[in-house]
Amino acid sequence: MRVKLLFVIDNLEFGGGERVFTQLINGLSSEQYEIYLASNPGGDLYQSLINKDVCCIPLDFSKRVNPSLIFKLMKIIRDKKIDIVHGQGARAEFYARIATRFTRSSKYVSTIAMPVEGYDVGLLRKSIYFVLDRTTDKYVDRFIVVSDVLKNTLITMRRMPPEKITKIYNGIEIDHYDPKTTASRVKIRDIFGVNKDNILLGALGRMVWQKGFEFLIRTIQDVSKTHREIKVIIVGAGLLKKELENLCRQLKVEDKTIFAGFRSDIKEILSAVDIVVIPSLLEGFPMLTLEAMAMEKPIVATRIDGITEQITDGVEGILVQPGEPIALAAAINKVIENKEFARSLGLAARKKVEKEFTVEKMISETEKVYKSLLA
Repeated sequence: MRVKLLFVIDNLEFGGGERVFTQLINGLSSEQYEIYLASNPGGDLYQSLINKDVCCIPLDFSKRVNPSLIFKLMKIIRDKKIDIVHGQGARAEFYARIATRFTRSSKYVSTIAMPVEGYDVGLLRKSIYFVLDRTTDKYVDRFIVVSDVLKNTLITMRRMPPEKITKIYNGIEIDHYDPKTTASRVKIRDIFGVNKDNILLGALGRMVWQKGFEFLIRTIQDVSKTHREIKVIIVGAGLLKKELENLCRQLKVEDKTIFAGFRSDIKEILSAVDIVVIPSLLEGFPMLTLEAMAMEKPIVATRIDGITEQITDGVEGILVQPGEPIALAAAINKVIENKEFARSLGLAARKKVEKEFTVEKMISETEKVYKSLLA
């Protein structure tokens, strides 16, 4: 008899949580699991899975307050005889945790990739999410966290029993990343007017304060003093785009900066860049790092929680203190000026991804959680 799983996520924008749920849904055996997805019907996750062997149930999570979702989820859990509800994201989880609690017929799994304190929302909204999260924590049978730091946070700050928490690293489809591809490199560089002599630095992510793009832009002048041929491509969209463009003009580096906007061809973008820069101030366990590692790219990143579990300084990349443009520039210069060192970083990064951060390992570890709850 197949295990009935219900995934719940708001799906209001496609991020790391949606990607992980996509990987799980696609990777779990249809012979062992009967899968349902409750999410916003307009989101990319819902649309990408609607024709696959999964029952997609449209739920509108766009309203900030929508108590009817509790009753809708209760009906789904009862009608479909759901064994395990797996939720992610504060908004969706509030409704899903309560619905599961009221039905008392299913186990509840919560994935936490980013603590509420790190959400990119206003202080009032963040406070509300904080209260809702803490109020419903007791309804969760097992927490899945993506890093040791998050696990320790739940234990020390939320007083969660360690046995209720399982750390499972995010993973990527390693065979989808070919570091030796050249066609994409030429194509992307042609699109953005980057010639073969340019050293292209790449930064990818939503344009929000957590990503620290401001500090990358502030390094461009310093790096270009000794390496005039550098260009920087920033891939992503967000509220800070105009502010970052203005900063480029103020620093007179707009001719060296490319704002590529949102792109879905991340592997192709990575193939075109020479160095991946991750100047983040706050992260959970960024997928971008894993993708860059899989593409054997030298990485310069910040020494913050999450990234330090992916990269060992001087082995798979170079780590610097966050918010320090001078240190960031020095690290970038070091990689540019030592090609053999840069190559060694990329090779070591690829080996680490192959060993520790595959999607197959992530799915296998998640299945162990499901089976332990049902046992």
